[in-house]
Amino acid sequence: MTLPLLDYYKAIESTSRAMLDAALEADWDEVVRLEGACALLIEQLRENAAHRDLSAEERAEKHRIMMTILRHDAQIRDLVEPWIDDLGELARPLQPMQLH
Repeated sequence: MTLPLLDYYKAIESTSRAMLDAALEADWDEVVRLEGACALLIEQLRENAAHRDLSAEERAEKHRIMMTILRHDAQIRDLVEPWIDDLGELARPLQPMQLH
């Protein structure tokens, strides 16, 4: 049984919200787990969307959902970037000491 296309979009929206919640809690393992769940949902959507069209109302709802997902993504990136910068500092080799 295949779901209505909007149900896939709604599931992705819900999962992206859960990712944002996890990022706000700095639960990066959960963020990664949910990112995998999103990837699976997106793949399922692609497989099911190939031969199905949305009505004008459904396209408007899809647009709203996509904008929400993009906002969640931007907020998650804002939370992740400082962590990535810190990680980059840790990974950078130590500068040799200069003795005079």
